[in-house]
Formats: sequence, C-alpha cells, structure tokens
Amino acid sequence: MTIDPAHDDRRGSRAHGSGRAALRGLALALAGLPLSVLCLVLTAVSLALIPVGVGLVTTPYVLAGVRTYANWRRLLAASWGGVRIPPAYRPLPPDGNPWTRTFALLGDPATWRDLGWLPVDMTAGFVTALLPAVLLLYPLEGFAIAAGLWRVLPDGYWYGFVRVDGQASAFGAALLALGLLVLAHFFTTRLLHAHFRLTRAVLGSDEETLAERVRVLTETRRDAVDTSAAELRRIERDLHDGAQARLVAMGMNLGTVEALLDKDPEQAREVLAQARRSSAEALDELRDLVRGIHPPVLAERGLGDAVRALALRLPVATEVTVELRGRAEAPVESAAYFAVSELLANAVKHSGADRIWVDLHHADGSLRMTVTDNGKGGARAGAGSGLSGVERRLGTFDGVLAVSSPAGGPTLVTMELPCALS
Repeated sequence: MTIDPAHDDRRGSRAHGSGRAALRGLALALAGLPLSVLCLVLTAVSLALIPVGVGLVTTPYVLAGVRTYANWRRLLAASWGGVRIPPAYRPLPPDGNPWTRTFALLGDPATWRDLGWLPVDMTAGFVTALLPAVLLLYPLEGFAIAAGLWRVLPDGYWYGFVRVDGQASAFGAALLALGLLVLAHFFTTRLLHAHFRLTRAVLGSDEETLAERVRVLTETRRDAVDTSAAELRRIERDLHDGAQARLVAMGMNLGTVEALLDKDPEQAREVLAQARRSSAEALDELRDLVRGIHPPVLAERGLGDAVRALALRLPVATEVTVELRGRAEAPVESAAYFAVSELLANAVKHSGADRIWVDLHHADGSLRMTVTDNGKGGARAGAGSGLSGVERRLGTFDGVLAVSSPAGGPTLVTMELPCALS
C-alpha cells in the first residue's frame, strides 16, 4: 500500500486547524461576553448622563473605547478568520470641545452600528464563538462515560439524545461522541468563520465603507501629490547645494589647472587632486540621492534583500525575517520599503531599543510587515512622529497601519498592503 505524505499533511493540518479554531472561539466567547456587556453598560450610563452635563465629558471616552474594542474584533476577524471588516468612521474634529466631540460621535452612523453590534455579540456572537469549542470538547465527555464515568452519574443521565443507564448505553454515548468528533474535524473552522461573518454583517456597511474609501483615497491622493512636490523640491535643493556646487567647483579647479599647467606644474597637480576629490564626493552625493529616490538593491533584488541591506546599516541589532514567494509591483515595493525604513529610523532615534525585529510575509492577498522593538514604547500614530507619514504613504495603496506601544514597551507596528506577488 502506498502512503501519500501530502494527504497526511493535509489531514494533520485540518486537525491542527480544528483545535486552533476551538481555542480561538473559546477565547472569543470568554473575553467577548464581559467586554461587550461592559461597553454596553458604560455607554448606556454615559448617554443617560448627557442631560446633566456629565455625559458630555464621559461619552467621547466611552465611545472611543467602544471603537477600540470593535477595531480589535475587526483585527481578529481578519487575522483569525480572513474576514475583512474595514472601519468607516467619520473624522472627528481635531480640537473640539466635549460638546462638539460628543455630538460628532453620536452623529456618526458607524457609532450606532458599533452599539447595535454589542448586544448581537453578547447573544448570537457568544453562541457562534463557543460552538467550535463545544463541538470539539463535548465528545470527551462521551468517551469518559464509556470508560466508566457512567457508574457515578445519576440514573437517567442524558448524553445528547442517548440515555445512559448502563455499559451498553455508555458505548452508545461513545459512538455519538465519535460522530460529533468527526463533525468537529470538518466544521469547527467553518463555525468560527460563521462567527466572523456575523460580525461583518453587523459591523460592516458596504455603502458607508465605499464612501469612507472614496474619502480616504481623495485624502491620500492629495497627500501623495503634496509629498511628490516636496520630494521634487528636496531633490532640487540637494542637487543645487550638493552635487551641482561640487561640479561647479571642480570645473573652476580644472580651469585653474589649465592656467597653471605651464607656469607651476606642482600647484597644478595639487589643484587637480582637489578636483578629483570633489568629483568623488559629488559621485557619493549623487549615489546617496539616487538611493533616497529608489535604492538600486530594491530594483535589482527585491524588497526582502533591500530591507536586509537597510538593517545592516543600522546601529541597532536588527533581525529580518522574509517569507515572500515573488515580488510585488514596483510602486508597492517602494512604498513598503520606505515605510519600513521610516519605522526603523523612528525606532533607532526615539525608542531607546537595543534590538529590532522585522518580519515580511505575504498571506491572503496582502503584504504584511511588522517592525518590533524592545524600547520604551509610547509611540502613537498622528502624534507628530513619522507614523502619520507612513500611514499616509500606505493609504495611497489602500494599506493600513496599526500600532501597539504601551508605556515601557515593546512597540509593535503592523502594516498591510493589498497586493499580488509575481
């Protein structure tokens, strides 16, 4: 008889996936129920206190917490179930007073969609998250009954639809448990996926998501145009103040050499050596300028090797892990490279870290990049750091950025760019 190793791998992978789905569903049920209840109760109390003025102060913070919780569940839906639920929140006034921020939040349909999702998550969401674990763990009771547990059970104990009153019926419970285990093997991951689809059905809104996508693309296009104009001005300034000035000086030196060649050959050689040094410095500056526009190693070797080369030049020990089976389009690679470059520069300058980890891989049609450091933490997007620029750069390609940086560290920045690899 011939054994197919690939078949065994697929069977083992499915069993591993069933166990993982059961554990994830159990974690979602145990953590999601109290958090959803807490968010709903705090929101109800805060809204009830608006007429007396207290709610005007507390509501923005409570609703911001609800958004954070909903976004966390969106992240889990994408990473655990492959179900993307893009947020469609309207931008808030940057420096609004409590009254303005409260009613801006309450006037956003996405806020009410989040609040409507909380009771659904407490009921149907709890059940669909718990089912994978129940389907996988409940058969253990049936096997235990057949192994002798039935002797200590009360008379007329029911396991499923099997009434256990002796060893024969205990074996029937074991057969039922075996059938449930077979069903768990095939349906556990599907049940967890159904939980995430339910979350998407309540939290997602195609019309508002499309409108938010149009708004984001409009902003990122404007940012891209502004960034391109600023980059062109920088290149012009660098050429004018750097390489161009050195080339002009080199031309003047060569003119001096021409005049001194017959009168003072020794001085002419000195000026010629100076012109040679100026040409070498101008060449180095041009290379640095070209590397800043589009690194040659990125064009020749791809994103993985370009990030590795970048890590080698850092003063902090950096470990790079790359799992890319191909190359993305050149604009996407360029955006990813400079995003990682900016994050590494931030980590070196501001985090105080002595070690950095970079991970690049492609999964589910997206290029996913993480930069982690063991520094002091406290990084926030939009706080005047380079993270806001990275977010705008990724937004041009419909990419997203998430930051986890508690005080004391570590800092984990995750980026995702939708793309296909050649």
